[in-house]
Amino acid sequence: MKNLKVKEIEDLFYRDLHELGKMADQINGRIATFSVNKHINYSNVCVSRCPICAYYRSDGFLLRPEEVVDEALRAYRLGARELHIVGSHNPDVNVEYFERIFREIREKTDGNVVIKALTATEVSYYARKEKMSIREYLSRLKDAGLDMLPGGGAEILADRIRKRIAPNKANSKEWLRVMEVAHNAGVRSNATMLFGHIESYRDRAIHLYRLRRLQEKTGGFVSFIPLVFHPANTSFDGLHKVSPQEILKTIAVSRIALSNFKGIKAYWVMIGEKLAQVALNYGANDVDGTVMGERIAHSAGAKTPLELAKEKLVDLIRDAGKIPAERDAFFNVLGVHS
Repeated sequence: MKNLKVKEIEDLFYRDLHELGKMADQINGRIATFSVNKHINYSNVCVSRCPICAYYRSDGFLLRPEEVVDEALRAYRLGARELHIVGSHNPDVNVEYFERIFREIREKTDGNVVIKALTATEVSYYARKEKMSIREYLSRLKDAGLDMLPGGGAEILADRIRKRIAPNKANSKEWLRVMEVAHNAGVRSNATMLFGHIESYRDRAIHLYRLRRLQEKTGGFVSFIPLVFHPANTSFDGLHKVSPQEILKTIAVSRIALSNFKGIKAYWVMIGEKLAQVALNYGANDVDGTVMGERIAHSAGAKTPLELAKEKLVDLIRDAGKIPAERDAFFNVLGVHS
């Protein structure tokens, strides 16, 4: 797929949904993937207090390092090979907190689980708090066992919108800088986009364009996750949730614009199992994973289960007419379910 400009990406959003679906599906093969993973949210105390967030609290919780490790090991014993550890911008958390967690997990699993932890905005916040450079902070975490960054905190990489929905978070330039530093340090990552709030098609196009450009430069992104905004319990709770058609269109455009990403996820936690299944024919080639206990999307009104069994994910993919395959965090196929 040629390198699309912002206007060309924006124009895709005005095309027929089914036409977009066919274009996007042709980029993917027959295989659709999933992972056996565990989400762990270590804290919800956050100084950034984003208007778009339903998760943060001023007097919330902070898990002790041993509690995080215990959750991780329970999931590992159940077959999880990918840990997704994210939280908030908590002023009481220091770098040693994460180092202890990552080291213990790595030692007690013999390195057989991928530690995917801390969004780019968390890295930016904590590095600044510790008076470290991004490179130094990530180097310490990598030495302790960090394998990969998740894609969260990107929201919309258009600052006119970002200033309204997440004014106290790292801006778009800083989010991209953290990712570039991580990629250059050998720490790969995912990327996200939160859509369906006050952004326009052009804002989504800018976001996708900026991700593609950075991927061309570093090759460090693995997958892209379009995240549907859930307005409940946020400052934007008067907004209507985006339609299923708009979700499918955004997934399809994302696949076309980000043809240099291995994966485009249909994140069932936020869009539901049925729509995730349909999305596998509209540009998505992955349904994320078992998840095991996500809190952030559910605090904003997501009504999906807290986890899905591996067998259910296999059936979901197969019933979409695709070939199910289990993958690792880096999108390497571990086994195909024929």
